[in-house]
Amino acid sequence: MDPHLSSHVHATAAAAAEAAAAGGSPGGKKAGGAVLPPAAVVILDVEAGGAPTNGPAAAAAVAVDPRDGGDGGVDYMARAQWLRAAVLGANDGLVSVASLMIGVGAVNRSRKAMLVSGMAGLVAGACSMAIGEFVSVYAQYDIEVSQLKRDGTDGDEGARDALPSPTQAALASALAFAFGAILPLLSGVFVPSLWARLVAVSAASGVGLAGFGAAGAYLGGSSMRRSVLRVLLGGWFAMLVTYGVLRLFGVVFNIDVSSV
Repeated sequence: MDPHLSSHVHATAAAAAEAAAAGGSPGGKKAGGAVLPPAAVVILDVEAGGAPTNGPAAAAAVAVDPRDGGDGGVDYMARAQWLRAAVLGANDGLVSVASLMIGVGAVNRSRKAMLVSGMAGLVAGACSMAIGEFVSVYAQYDIEVSQLKRDGTDGDEGARDALPSPTQAALASALAFAFGAILPLLSGVFVPSLWARLVAVSAASGVGLAGFGAAGAYLGGSSMRRSVLRVLLGGWFAMLVTYGVLRLFGVVFNIDVSSV
């Protein structure tokens, strides 16, 4: 907007307001000796397409915000709980099993040893996630039921339907963990050479981590670049630390897993 035009608009509005306060009229019109009340002053923002910046119209415009989850908006807060559980379970399964396989590969060149360790990690991790989620959500369920009884709304069918399901949470968490753990297992089964197998597991895990990070960022409405970078760095760091610690342990104590 031209600054001269903007100054003229605001000056005209100010003059009208001063005239109204003084009991006069900006047009100087009188009816029967009485000063007519000035017309309502509406300040327009030309740069915003002539939208009013005061009055009821402006209030109505401000009241509608698509970010509040209304028509055409997305309520990201409603996704937060299940999205966190899904991304956490998948990332945990992938990083845990990949790190376990790489750690075993640091002290044993056998492909079968890496496969068995990966399968054990998948089963144990899925069970651990399921039990932990079941106990955690059941505690939340008990708290919410107690609150409904104190409020006298425990008989409300709608309130009962809104309660969390420990069984569903446990199954979802276990499935997410297993889904993430499958990728490093499949990538390392068919590679005979140790170093090629370690590289294959690391590369496949990196692709999976990037995919999980991007999916979580897209569904959560956050920065995809930062989410992918955060997940990748965390997963690779865990795998590197596991390999380094097991390799050092094997060298210092001269331990070969196949000889135990």
